Amino acid sequence: MDKQDIQRLLEDVRAGKLSVARGVERLRHMPFEDLGFAKIDHHRGLRQGFAEVVYARGKTPRQVVAIVRGMLRPRTAHNILITRADADIYRAIRRLHRDAKFHSLSGAISIRRNREIVGKGTILVVAAGTSDIPVAEEAAITAGIMGNKVESVYDVGVAGLHRLLHHREKIAAARVIVCVAGMEGALPSVVAGLVAVPVIAVPTSVGYGASFGGLAALLAVLNSCASNVCVVNIDNGFGGGYVASTINKL
Repeated sequence: MDKQDIQRLLEDVRAGKLSVARGVERLRHMPFEDLGFAKIDHHRGLRQGFAEVVYARGKTPRQVVAIVRGMLRPRTAHNILITRADADIYRAIRRLHRDAKFHSLSGAISIRRNREIVGKGTILVVAAGTSDIPVAEEAAITAGIMGNKVESVYDVGVAGLHRLLHHREKIAAARVIVCVAGMEGALPSVVAGLVAVPVIAVPTSVGYGASFGGLAALLAVLNSCASNVCVVNIDNGFGGGYVASTINKL
């Protein structure tokens, strides 16, 4: 439940469209609802601007369904995002809500109930290689479900800089850039050197043995000589997209 949901609820009570008792019932589970195995943070949207996101890995389909059902129960209009899910979890969620969409590359599931664009500009997601696309897609889906205009440019790594420069106008027009790269993690520094906006580097675990599962890329972006680069964890496309959205709404 976010600020707009609460304002709408209070206006309905004032206008007589909703009884005080029903209004209290809708607010009853704030700030959280205890399911025993999970505590749904219904207050997250009000505090942070977006509802709680469900991390599905390590949870059973039944657990994820119970959490999402609880998030749907207040009948608010916020979007719902589930990350790191699989086909079994999607089938269970699809039975719960027919508008659920499975983004198989990233493993994300989205239930979009609000298509309003609230971000100030465009978030551009740039991926170095095709193998980085699953992480890039997680970033793009996250930023999109949070109410931003999102564009993507894929397979433009430093092994062929002409591919990146072909998109120079799109890069220059972005308000925030999420740059996803594995191997040696060079692309975020290159992209950041072209723009005057924040570049959120997402190192990936893509690479051969000496990449150490993404550690080489992580250290590279942490040591970037471009001062407008900030970094999230290895393969954390969700974190990159979330931070980009937060910046884009300022």
